[in-house]
Amino acid sequence: MLANIHVKNMALIKEADISLGKGLNILSGETGAGKSILLGSIAVALGLQNFKGFAREDADYALSELVFVIENEEQRQALLELEIPVEDGEVIISRRLSKGRTTSKINGETVPVSMVRKAGTLLIDIHGQHENQSLLHIRKHLELLDDFAGEKLTLAKENYKTCYQEYGELKKELQQAQLDNATRAKEMDFLSFEIGEIEEAALQKGEDEALEDDYKRLANGKEILESVLEAYQLCASDGASEAIGRALRSLASVSEYDSDLKALYNQLMDVDSLLNDFNREISGYADELDVDEETLKKTEERLDLINHLKTKYGDTIEKIQAYCEEKKQRFAVLENYEGYLAERKSRFAACKKQLQKEAENLTVIRKEAAQRFTEQVKQALMDLNFLDVQFELDFRLLEDYMVSGQDEVCFMISTNPGQPLRPVQDTASGGELSRIMLAVKSVMADQEKVETLIFDEIDSGISGRTAQMVSEKLALIAGNHQVICITHLAQIAAMADVHFMIEKKVIENETQTSIRQLDEKESIDELARILGGAKITQMVLDSAKEMRQLAKNARGHGFQNEPE
Repeated sequence: MLANIHVKNMALIKEADISLGKGLNILSGETGAGKSILLGSIAVALGLQNFKGFAREDADYALSELVFVIENEEQRQALLELEIPVEDGEVIISRRLSKGRTTSKINGETVPVSMVRKAGTLLIDIHGQHENQSLLHIRKHLELLDDFAGEKLTLAKENYKTCYQEYGELKKELQQAQLDNATRAKEMDFLSFEIGEIEEAALQKGEDEALEDDYKRLANGKEILESVLEAYQLCASDGASEAIGRALRSLASVSEYDSDLKALYNQLMDVDSLLNDFNREISGYADELDVDEETLKKTEERLDLINHLKTKYGDTIEKIQAYCEEKKQRFAVLENYEGYLAERKSRFAACKKQLQKEAENLTVIRKEAAQRFTEQVKQALMDLNFLDVQFELDFRLLEDYMVSGQDEVCFMISTNPGQPLRPVQDTASGGELSRIMLAVKSVMADQEKVETLIFDEIDSGISGRTAQMVSEKLALIAGNHQVICITHLAQIAAMADVHFMIEKKVIENETQTSIRQLDEKESIDELARILGGAKITQMVLDSAKEMRQLAKNARGHGFQNEPE
């Protein structure tokens, strides 16, 4: 569950530290007090929104941090699969904006925001007002059914997806393979030219590098020869070699008198030997140096050919040869085109048959799940004051295969006796959409590993008896999950296990939002404010007390003053 929210320098919130409890956590307050800022801060921490529009411009940094207590073993294992350790039973997610740079951390370790989002999907489910509107999009209906169907469908979808990817690749190959005779002949002529051009060059691995070396040597042959002859002259008989010989003769007569001198004499002998070797080798190099213009011309022409091929087929000899091999294979395919096309068609037909089988399996699993789903959602809708509601799922088989299969699913509903079932998106009002989504969420909650559910103004467009039934449904969900609910309705607020007040105040000429937990008396006062508006009479206060007592009786336990 979400145990703590710490927010700093986010919009009107300078700093807030909120310790949440189990069960139903209610946040209430005047319109514009900052409830949306708190929800936005949670979304920022989870990487679902950025800091733009939230971070205070006058602050050095902005911070949103969430502390989750992990009690569910399935949730723990799912986090470990993401390589997120659960340290001391907690997972701490934080995002900080400083000097224009955002840093995301999990348990103090910097991670990419994508990892934060993945962790968030396992830890918390945020249900905002926009999600009600998602029911207007038919694709959402299939997503909700698939989530309800669970692991059995997940495994079937993985098998289908693998087959679907292969189907797409084979379909593309087959489309590309459909060539008329003229196009095929034209391509074969072009391939034959390219293959012939490369093969005629008879390229050898490493040849280009060796030719580059030869070219540099031949192109600068005259300068090289002059330098070599000068070096030989300086080192040979009339140069260094003669001088070293005289030095050796001078030391020879005295080297026997001193061991150190003997060592120096030996060193000079080594130098003389090395110099003689050098003179022989440089003389041989000069004799063998070929500065023939014809050889230079042939080397240059060979290099030009290789570089020409590189510009067309690849920047190395290896890539040119690989290109040639690829074109040979393509040529062989076109040469035996009828056989190749028949083989592609056969593979495609086999894959399509298997894909059809996988798609049909998805449909069977979905229809089995749909029976349970419709029964449970219908009961949940009745609990939410849809007294004579009819609810079904309409399946339609798509003509083509999609990434999700061949099924299109539409939620069909009738909220009044005698009215035919019609698509939800065509009939439901804003308030009805809220209740329908709450009914779906209540059905889904028992199956999801997510421990914490956030409802943002789920009470939109409802009142009276309907509001009371919505509050009871939220309390029911809160029996097995932590629920955080932002509300304007007293019926819902009265059900709170933990009640928080969000207030906007002017402190030192600055408007700030603060969040504090209410005790029993303060909670009743807040209920009275919601019921009575600006003027709270004794009658309104008595009504708030009665509402609170009825809620406690309905839930079967007392008010929880402190969060766990």
